[in-house]
Amino acid sequence: MKTETIIVSSLGQGIKEALALTEKLGKENGLEKKEVLHLRLLAEELFGMLRSITGELEADYRLDAEGKNFVLRLTSDVILTEAMRQQLISASTSGLNAAAKGVMGKIRVMIAEALLPKTGPSVIMPGLSLGLMSMASPTGQSAGLDAYMWSLNKYKAEVEGREEGGEAWDELEKSIVANVADEVSVSIVGSKVEIAVYKSF
Repeated sequence: MKTETIIVSSLGQGIKEALALTEKLGKENGLEKKEVLHLRLLAEELFGMLRSITGELEADYRLDAEGKNFVLRLTSDVILTEAMRQQLISASTSGLNAAAKGVMGKIRVMIAEALLPKTGPSVIMPGLSLGLMSMASPTGQSAGLDAYMWSLNKYKAEVEGREEGGEAWDELEKSIVANVADEVSVSIVGSKVEIAVYKSF
């Protein structure tokens, strides 16, 4: 089954209702209290990433459920404003890569990197390993638009396979999403972005 769609924003609108919907669906599908909390945690992580973006950004949130198998979907038509762009550039050029801390932070920066006009070398992710810079790899063209796909499980496998994957592996081990979710996928076609979080109980 698919739930209704709730519009959420980076300013916090709709998030309370979306979390209530998440908990309600979990309970209706027979999840125990701790499992409902895990489902809510995954939704909170999604919304936390959304709220960390400068300016107002709206997204559609809905859940798909089949028994105890859930997919949390956040979909948005992302038009980077100059404020968003400057926030990401200043965060990266400070040398701290503050915008890219943690797995969800890296996903957010990866999305911005894919959406920024390609005017030269990457300004968002200097100093990060090649594995992180290639987090979004072109999968082909769709109606003349750039199309990207990223998978958390594929990324985990790449980090595991790298001897020098220490810092990235630490981030994965500390990440709520990486530990609780079964999979996270990001698809970007043109300016349309969908993040899907999969969890089976």
